[in-house]
Amino acid sequence: MSVHDSDSGKTGPLLPSRRAVLATMSALPVFAAAPPAAGATRTPSLAAATVTVDPSVTRQTIRGFGGMNHPLWIGDLTSAQRETAFGNGDGQLGFSVLRIFVSEDKANWSREVATAKRAIELGATVFASPWNPPAQMVETFVHGQQTNAKRLRYNMYGAYAQHLNDFVGFMRSNGVNLYAISVQNEPDYAHDWTWWTPDEMTTFLRENAGSISTRVIAPESFQYVKSFSDPILNDPAALANLDILGAHLYGTSFQNFPYPLFKQKGAGKELWMTEVYYPNSSDSADLWPQALDVGEHVHRAMVDAEFQAYVWWYIRRGYGPMREDGRISKRGAAMAHFSKYVRPGHVRIAVTANPQPNVYLSAYKGSGSRVVIVAVNKGGSQVSQQFTLQNNPSSGVSSWLTDASRTLASQSRITVSNGSFTGQLPAQSLTTFVTG
Repeated sequence: MSVHDSDSGKTGPLLPSRRAVLATMSALPVFAAAPPAAGATRTPSLAAATVTVDPSVTRQTIRGFGGMNHPLWIGDLTSAQRETAFGNGDGQLGFSVLRIFVSEDKANWSREVATAKRAIELGATVFASPWNPPAQMVETFVHGQQTNAKRLRYNMYGAYAQHLNDFVGFMRSNGVNLYAISVQNEPDYAHDWTWWTPDEMTTFLRENAGSISTRVIAPESFQYVKSFSDPILNDPAALANLDILGAHLYGTSFQNFPYPLFKQKGAGKELWMTEVYYPNSSDSADLWPQALDVGEHVHRAMVDAEFQAYVWWYIRRGYGPMREDGRISKRGAAMAHFSKYVRPGHVRIAVTANPQPNVYLSAYKGSGSRVVIVAVNKGGSQVSQQFTLQNNPSSGVSSWLTDASRTLASQSRITVSNGSFTGQLPAQSLTTFVTG
């Protein structure tokens, strides 16, 4: 969202109306439990009903998890930080998606190359988002009380499509084959960049986006506002030139995560969450159990919204997955419980998503007998959770745990007996189980 979080060194003031929106984010119901009482670790585990993991019932294919790099605003990732972000060894995040910035000034484009190139070498998907067209393509107009609002001139739509295509070509010539490019970052909350109406976005997609030589993302609404993307889904010609419906989740309530119209009309299209930080940008990313909220948020994005990609705002920031010192934060560990083990091409499969209050489960299948289960326990007691694996010959399960005192800690191997195993979910923790 870009320029409106608490960072310094960015353009534009934080507008009161937007501050009010963001202030509600930490107040949204996240079903947080009270911290465990003293001695809680000695309390017997709560037994949860057995859940069945069924790989024959498939949901969405996962593209990956990642974040934004923005050298122009906060400086580039260092070589070591690129490895931490996109490598998948110990102490690394395993990110498989990178979002980069399309500057309106072509002189800045080269600044995006180094990190994007290394991310691709490490197996990541790279996509790009613009905040503004070149100045000569823009006009000002009155938008509510804003007298200097910016929009793309209507006679410049073709030139703007060429501008985006030029960025695709520049990156390709420098060893970065972009998976996709967006039409506009947050066109519906653009006090500090370029506004678009739903009709303008639909027109551009219908009449101009077909000339862009990679996949096209739109509309990247600030709050997953469905009234912005509904017109695209309802216009067959515009929809034909859309490849990925992108959305941001700032302040979006969990009840608004599902999108029935996309399920109805989005066949053949991808659905990505292309930017968020959660629950705020003011606190340290190492606060626990607050960072556990990130685990639930990713879970909801995968299960309730059925997104195929989950992309954080800045990769390296005090509130982000990587701290300024280059080490993984607790929020980063919460993401890594997904990103390190649910790899591109994995398919989400059926499992009971909420087998008891404060426990959230999602499951994914990879190649062969590989099944990944991510368990979030936001409750104040340990849970003993039994899993039944259908049609899976695995004899054992590996697992990793993050809680207040441990971060992505490898746990003892669990034996699978008659297709079942029992996993212990400590109070206020994330656990990832992997068969094989």
